[in-house]
Amino acid sequence: MTPDELRVAGFLDPRRALSFLDELPGERSEWARDIGACADPDQALLQMIRLHEAAPGLVCALAGDPSSRRRVCAVLGASQWLGDYVIADPRRAWAINEEPGEVGDALAAAVGARRVASGALVAAEHACADDLRAAYRRVLLHLAADDLTSEDPEAVMPAVGRRIADLVDATLQGALALARRDIDPRGQVPISIIAMGKTGARELNYVSDVDVLYVTQGQAGEEERDTLEIATRLAAATASACSGPGNEAPLWTVDANLRPEGRNGALVRTIESYRRYWQEWAQAWEFQALLKARACAGDDELGRAFEEAAHPYVWSAAKREGFVEAARAMRRRVEDNISRSHASRELKLGRGGLRDVEFTVQLLQLVHGRTDAFLRVPSTLDAIDALSEGGYIARSDAADLASCYRFLRAVEHRTQLPRMRRTHLIPDKDAELRVLGRAMGARRFPDAASMSAAIDEVRERVRALHEDVFYRPIVAATASLRDDEVVLHAEGARDRLAAIGYRDPSGALTHIAALTRGTTRRAVIQRHLLPVFISWLAAGADPDMGLRNFRILSEDIGDSHWYLALLRDSGVAARRLMKMLPNSHWIADALAKRPEAVAWLDDDAELAPRDLGRLGRELRALIERHEDAEDAAARVRAVRTRELTRCAMSDLLAGIDPRGHAIADAADTALLGALEIAEREEAARWGSPRARVAFIAMGRYGGRECSYASDADVIAVHEAVGDATPADAAASATAIVNRAKKLLGSATSQLGLAVDLGLRPEGKNGPMSRTVESHREYARRWGSTWERQAAVRARPIGDTPLARRAGQLFEEIAYGDVSPADLRDIRLLKARMENERLPRGIEPSRHVKLGPGGLTDVEWTIQLIQMRHGRITPSLRTPSTTGAIAAAAREGLVEPSDADTLLDAWDMATRIRAANVLATGRMSGVKLDVFPRDSAELRALAAILGYGSGGLNALEEDWLRAGRKARDVMERLFWEQQ
Repeated sequence: MTPDELRVAGFLDPRRALSFLDELPGERSEWARDIGACADPDQALLQMIRLHEAAPGLVCALAGDPSSRRRVCAVLGASQWLGDYVIADPRRAWAINEEPGEVGDALAAAVGARRVASGALVAAEHACADDLRAAYRRVLLHLAADDLTSEDPEAVMPAVGRRIADLVDATLQGALALARRDIDPRGQVPISIIAMGKTGARELNYVSDVDVLYVTQGQAGEEERDTLEIATRLAAATASACSGPGNEAPLWTVDANLRPEGRNGALVRTIESYRRYWQEWAQAWEFQALLKARACAGDDELGRAFEEAAHPYVWSAAKREGFVEAARAMRRRVEDNISRSHASRELKLGRGGLRDVEFTVQLLQLVHGRTDAFLRVPSTLDAIDALSEGGYIARSDAADLASCYRFLRAVEHRTQLPRMRRTHLIPDKDAELRVLGRAMGARRFPDAASMSAAIDEVRERVRALHEDVFYRPIVAATASLRDDEVVLHAEGARDRLAAIGYRDPSGALTHIAALTRGTTRRAVIQRHLLPVFISWLAAGADPDMGLRNFRILSEDIGDSHWYLALLRDSGVAARRLMKMLPNSHWIADALAKRPEAVAWLDDDAELAPRDLGRLGRELRALIERHEDAEDAAARVRAVRTRELTRCAMSDLLAGIDPRGHAIADAADTALLGALEIAEREEAARWGSPRARVAFIAMGRYGGRECSYASDADVIAVHEAVGDATPADAAASATAIVNRAKKLLGSATSQLGLAVDLGLRPEGKNGPMSRTVESHREYARRWGSTWERQAAVRARPIGDTPLARRAGQLFEEIAYGDVSPADLRDIRLLKARMENERLPRGIEPSRHVKLGPGGLTDVEWTIQLIQMRHGRITPSLRTPSTTGAIAAAAREGLVEPSDADTLLDAWDMATRIRAANVLATGRMSGVKLDVFPRDSAELRALAAILGYGSGGLNALEEDWLRAGRKARDVMERLFWEQQ
């Protein structure tokens, strides 16, 4: 043979291969053919040379036995670890070609197991764990050779998994016999080993943890305690025989962490103890895990009793509230915890991996297996067949899902074989990927690129199949599609909808029917889209609301040429829409009024807040084009509504930004626009302007910290224009302020803005507007301490000379000396607020504004510091709460840790207030400042704030902790400091 021929055969170093082939007995071409068929020909040839050096007679025998030669070459070329194991003791090579017989008998014979009077197996005195492990590997070598010489690795994968599981069963039985010999030689204590996970499903890998539970039985009382003690020792000794120290390397880890309470729970329990735990404390995922439970070793009768006891709990689990929601949350947590560097290589847990197939199938089993006993099978492939035969998934989908699963499992097997190491990572080196591809079939996958592309393609199919397989039949049944491949009666559709979180499945079916019925282009497209959309909506707080909102939106704009095309062609836009609709009443109402905003979802730039200057230029242009005041004001309100919608969409998708200014900027723009319209109208009335007005933002609005439901708290100031007298200017200023207020508050389809002037001097009894000089005089003669404090948050709106003068005035008012009397007044007022303003019936700790550690605590604390130190510390002169806290920390007036505590509480309270509005759609009422107790509102709040479906308790705990810590800081900084 020539080097070129060897290169074509798969050798990377053909010249070295030629020299090695010459060292082997027999025909070189025959060796080259069999070794060239291996996963790694170069490795196989090197290992064969080593084996020849260790046992020349063995290799000579192989030279004359083509079948045996091919099997030994396949093992040496696929697994360096098994090759080294054989070469270390060449006698082991015979096991590759010797039929081991019935595996249970072979492993029992290895430890000399015999049955005692009780029926238990007990090992012989001379036997040890090394004997058991050596026998295990003899069988495994023969099994691996069968697998590696098969023409189709995917076709034999299920049989390989079953054979490995049977080998593990027999090994556990042998290990238990060894344990009995040393602990319970008469077999008086019954114990059964329950296989879980892949072991229970008989679909094991070459190297995998063996998940088990242990069960025993005994009379209550002293006898039961003794039984449990002995059974626990038996369980521990059984595990040690498989994975403890010895001359033979450990086989695999026996993992009992799926037991009740995990590592902290008892290793062995009675059936009654398991039953009590399942009844009172077990979580949803534990019942999903029990689906694969199978008695595999020990007392057969006890094992069957365990299976029968677990059965009703497994097949009623899907009826538990939040079952599927909890299962999904666990699946998401698994994905989220995958290292970023490994995410694209994770074959088992990553997107489109084995867990996606298993999760899909198990979920369908648990949903429909309550009433269909044919689905109650532990094997994934058997379950897929049963689901297909029962009409729960299309035959084509079942075939595709099974094909993907067999491929991924076969890849997993061949990824573990080289080093016999438990791994689920796809190799990242081309050389290793090439070997993996050849192990899967050299003709199909001759190089690294072809193997990598195949894995990526299968994983994409798996991810898509998860959504399609679970949800498409719902749509098919509801829309009454004629499809022989998809048959799901209405009750089955309701079951699936209920299982994934829809509280009104019948109502959901009505919406689905309305969206998909008929032959219009819209109905056809929505039939394709809805299976995925149903899934995405189910991940939200209120899937029913989300589906209803989607129907309303689609009926409004479904015939628009861009809408369905956007949802069909932009996965980003569709996913974002389905994330918002089930979580927010507010956005559903907003999109109903402004459906074209859906188009923003495809472009991040469209969701970003608009610059204040850009908004101002847009409004000025609109006002100039519309001479009628009402028309111009409608455009002003529309711009503000649009910007609030943009801000809400951004908050719902990216998380609420507690320090964002978009809402305040939209209010500024609207106020300045309304002011311009009102001034134009007043000037036209008199023939020329008589007054110029400026607004000063106060309170949270002054700090640019308003929420969706905030009023615009302002104070108006004015100055005379031209020859106008003070009286004429005051009259025109009052008219302008009232007109601007009315223009913004008009009831229309656009959101109005309530302009509140209640903080002006003398309150409702005072003039609507004053000059800067009049305001200064009032402050000097009659201004109260609370008005000085309010001035801390004053901010002029716009950049006119009048606004700047007013800003300087309020800074003078705010930052003077704070006398002991002033300090007393501030503290008395705060005490009155705490005693009088908290709404009746509201728990103080749940009120995020007035409660302990809430917004008021934080804001009054920092405002007092600003008033006391702002005169000599310019950096404190800011209306922003967060800016002032940061400045106080920089100046050493507040400890950094205290500043962080105040900021954390303020940020969280602000986010909760905003989320309350977005979730409920309410724009007024005491509940907007209250952390809810209602579970539906809590779910929406948790979803909007990024806590997920299982984060309700965590969210509540986080708020209570933040409020408590902030209150402690407030007590020290506000009440105690002199």
